[in-house]
Amino acid sequence: MKTDRELKELWIKFFTKNGFKRIPGYSIIPENDPTVLFTTAGMHPLVPYLLGEPHPQGDKIFDVQRCIRTNDIEEVGDESHLTLFEMLGNWTLGKCDKKAMIKLSFEFLTSPEYLNIPKERLAVTVFAGDETAPRDEEAYNAWKECGIKDIYFLPKENNWWALGGGVGPCGPDTEMFYDTGKPKCSENCSPACDCGKYLEIWNDVFMQYRVKNAGEKAVKLDRPNIDTGMGLERTVSVLNGAKSVYDSGCLKRVIDFIGTKAQVKYEESLQATRAYRIITDHLRSSVFILGDARGVVPSNVGQGYILRRFIRRSINCARNIGFDAKYFTDIADIYVDEYGQDYTDILQHREFIKEELLKEVDKFSKALEEGHKEFEKVIQGIERHKEFALKNGEKVDNKISGKAVFRLYDTFGFPFELTKELAQERGYSVDKAEFDEKFKEHQEKSRVASAGVFKGGLADDSKQSARLHTATHLMLAGLQKMFGKQVVQKGSNITPERLRFDFNLDHKMTKEELTQLEDFVNDAIKRAIPVTCQIMSLEEAKKEGAHGTFTDKYSSEVKVYTIGDVSKEICGGPHAENTSELHHFKIVKEESSSSGIRRIKAILD
Repeated sequence: MKTDRELKELWIKFFTKNGFKRIPGYSIIPENDPTVLFTTAGMHPLVPYLLGEPHPQGDKIFDVQRCIRTNDIEEVGDESHLTLFEMLGNWTLGKCDKKAMIKLSFEFLTSPEYLNIPKERLAVTVFAGDETAPRDEEAYNAWKECGIKDIYFLPKENNWWALGGGVGPCGPDTEMFYDTGKPKCSENCSPACDCGKYLEIWNDVFMQYRVKNAGEKAVKLDRPNIDTGMGLERTVSVLNGAKSVYDSGCLKRVIDFIGTKAQVKYEESLQATRAYRIITDHLRSSVFILGDARGVVPSNVGQGYILRRFIRRSINCARNIGFDAKYFTDIADIYVDEYGQDYTDILQHREFIKEELLKEVDKFSKALEEGHKEFEKVIQGIERHKEFALKNGEKVDNKISGKAVFRLYDTFGFPFELTKELAQERGYSVDKAEFDEKFKEHQEKSRVASAGVFKGGLADDSKQSARLHTATHLMLAGLQKMFGKQVVQKGSNITPERLRFDFNLDHKMTKEELTQLEDFVNDAIKRAIPVTCQIMSLEEAKKEGAHGTFTDKYSSEVKVYTIGDVSKEICGGPHAENTSELHHFKIVKEESSSSGIRRIKAILD
C-alpha cells in the first residue's frame, strides 16, 4: 500500500540521487497569463527556460506541481478523470538524451526500491512519424533494451506534444501505460483506446522542435529539452490495486465521509457513484482555488466562474444523493488537513475557504428559487403560445426548447436534470438534442479558455508585452506609495495591446487618485531609468527589500528586477530594458474585480 506522500518522497529521493535539483511548485493561478485560467501542467511557468533562458537551479530540475484542467470536466465521475491533480515532473534543459531518460523512467517504475511495477504490466507508445518529424526509432530501441515488449507506434494525435495554439516548443513523446488486466476491446486494442485496459501514468516529452509563428513548419531547437510528467493520483491507485483514483488515499476518505451522511450509498447506482466522485473531486479543486494566495472567489467570469461551477455542480450532486451541503466544510477540513503541510496557503486560508463554500451554498439556494420562478415564466410562455396555436388550428408540441433549458442552466445554474424533472411533473418534455448542442458550444468555449500558451507569465514574448509587464511594476510601486505596502498584486492579464492589473484596495479610486497614479508612472518613464536583472538567493532578495507577494513559489535562487529607486521585485520577466521604451502610460478604466479587489486596465500609447 502506497500513500500520496510516500510516492512524492520516492520521487524526490530518486531524482535527487540522479543529480536533479528540486524547485518549488507554482501557484495554481497563473500570473499575468490571459490564455489559461489555471496552471494546467508543471511546464507552463518554465517555458522561458525551455526556450533557452538559463534556470537559476541548473539544467536538471524536478518538482511536485498542483494542476487544474477543466477540458475534461464532463468525464469527471468515471474511474480516472480529475479536475485537480498533483503532477510529478522533471526537466533536462539544453539536451535531449532519450535513452538516458527512458532508462531512468524504467528504473523508477520497475525497481523494487521504488515502484516495483512488473515490466509485463507496462505498455508504452512512441511517435510513428510524419512529415513533421521521423519515426522515433531511438525511443523504440531504448524501450526494447529495457525489456518492454508492448511497444506501440502511434500518430501525432497520440504521441506529439505542443503548447496550446501550436506555437512554441514541441516534439514527439513516449507515454507509459499500466495494463489493468482487462480484456482487449478488439484485435486493434492499444493504449490509444479508451476502453479502460490501459491507464496512462507517465509521459516523457522530447522537445526537439519549435514553431515560431502559427502556420509555420516546426524547426529544430538549438537547445532541446526533455519534460516528463507523472500523474500522482493515477499512479497511487495503480500501486494500491484500486479500481479507480477515488478508491485510495484522501479521496477515498472523502467518499467514505459522504457515505456516512448521504441517503444513497456509494455504488448503489452509476448515478450515485458519479455524484459521490464529482463532489469529492470538485470540492478538492474548490479548496485549492479558494486557498490560493491570489484570492479567487466565486464569480461569473474567469477562474471565479469555474470555481462557482465546481461548487454548484457539487451542490446538485449532493441533492441527488440526499447529502446536506452544509457538510461541505467538513470535507474542506479533510483536504486542508491532508494538503496543508505541502501547500501552506491552504492551511492559512482554512476559515476563508469554509466561509466562501457556505456563502456559495446559500447563494445557489437562492438561485434555485430564482430558477424556479424563471421556469414558471417559461411554462407560462409555452401555454400562451399553445392557446394561440390551437385557435389557429396549428399542431402543438408539449416540449420546452433546448435553448430555454440551457438558459436556465447557464444563467441561473439550474441543472438539466432538475428542469427535466419539473417539466415531466407538468406534462412536458425537454429538447435534449438542442440543449446538448448549446451545451457543446459552451463546452468548446470553456476548452479554448482552459487550454493555451504560457510564456513567462505573458500572452507572448513580444517587446510590447514586456513593456506592459514593466508598467505593472511601476504601477504597483505607485499604488504602494499612495496607499501603503499592504497593497499587493492579486492577478494580472497582459497582452500586446493592454494590461489588466488586480490589487487589494478598500475603495473605488477617485479621478484625482487615478491621475496621481498615471503621473507617477509617466514620471518614471520620462526619467529613462534602466531596468536591471540580478540572480540572487531568496534570502538576499528579501534583505535587499525586493517585493514578492507569492514567495512560496520561488526557488532558492530568484531573479530580481530593479527599476532605479522606484521598484525592486522578484519576477520571472521579461521586461523592457529602459523605462523610456514605454513612451506614455494611460489608465483606461478602474473597476471592481471582486469583494475588496480593484482592477485597472491600462495601455501604452
